[in-house]
Parts: sequence; C-alpha cells; structure tokens
Amino acid sequence: MDRPSLASKLILTLAILAGVSFLAANRFALPEAATIVWKGAGVALLALYAATRAKTPDGWLLALVMALGATGDVLLETHGLITGAVAFLAGHLVAIALYLRNRRPALEPSQLLLAILIVPATVIIAYLLPADRAGAPGIAFYSTGLALMAAAAWISRFPRMSVGLGALMFVASDLLIFARAGPLEHNPWVGFGVWALYFAGQLRICLGVVGTLAKENT
Repeated sequence: MDRPSLASKLILTLAILAGVSFLAANRFALPEAATIVWKGAGVALLALYAATRAKTPDGWLLALVMALGATGDVLLETHGLITGAVAFLAGHLVAIALYLRNRRPALEPSQLLLAILIVPATVIIAYLLPADRAGAPGIAFYSTGLALMAAAAWISRFPRMSVGLGALMFVASDLLIFARAGPLEHNPWVGFGVWALYFAGQLRICLGVVGTLAKENT
C-alpha cells in the first residue's frame, strides 16, 4: 500500500481544518477577500492532497475534480452563480469520466435501479425548487450533470459509504442551495447545511478514491 508522506498528512489536516472552520466564518467581520480565500482553501487543499498522492491517471483526475470544485467555490463569490456553476459542472464531467473508468464489474439490480433513479429524481426536484421559474431550466440542466456524477459514483468500484455517499451529500448540498431560492429562503440553518454537506461530501470522495488507489500502488 502506498503510504502518505508527512507533507501529505499535513496538507490533509490543514484541508480539514480550513473546511470545518469555515462553518464559523460568518461570526467574524473579515474582509471579503479573506472570506473568499478561506472558503476556497478547504477543497483547494484537498486537491493538493490528491495531487501529492497521485500515481496514476485516476489519481490526477481526482486532483482535477477537487481543483475545479475549489475554483467553483471562489467563482461563486467573485463572479456569481452561473460562472461558479460552470466550474462545478466541469468538475462533475471529469468525475463522471473518473467513475466510469472505474465501473464495478457487476452490479446488483437494486443498486443499478438506485443509480438510475438518482438522475430523474434530482433533476425534477431541482427544477421545482426555485421560486423564480425563469431560472429553473438552467438549474435543471446543471442538475443533470450533478445527478449523473452521483449515479456514476454509485456504480463505481470505489467504496459506496465514502465516495457514493459523498456524491449524494454533494447532491443534497446543491438541492439546499436551490431550495434557498424557494421554500427555504428565510431559514437561517440552510447556509450551514449547504457547506457542511458539500465539504463533508468532497472530503469523503477524496479520501475514498485516494484510499482505494493507494491500496493498489506499491
């Protein structure tokens, strides 16, 4: 098994600290630039961690997925929802490629059915959530890539309780974002839930893929 170096362990620790501590960012009157850097740091450090552990094309694909996620985190704050969503969608497409390269050799019918149902369920819910119906088609388009990513993760050979669940947490986080533009607009806990689900999902995906690949690299 490929063991992480001290530097890799330190980077992962800093990533977790940055991601978890950002839950308290709104308690501090920080300059906007500092808050943006803080927000992007968690997943950016996950990307760096994945890069330090990468030994195969799959490892580098994971690093790219995390890097695009961190880019999306920053662009959401600096350039708005649409530009940030484009970065995230690019990350979903790379993740789909990673997961399909690592499909399970055999699937139970129930697991295949769940993967199939993830896509229409996610897209329909996302489409119905926003109060501004003009933006609903764009949200549905983005959610198609999001849902396909989660379905591909579920049928991949990576552990479902880490990578599959992490992808579903990512889906739940984005659905909360869309709900914040609709029925959950005035609920103060939504922002906490969005970040907690998102970062925990990205962390589970990163650790699950890295751990699987490390077992195969001697």
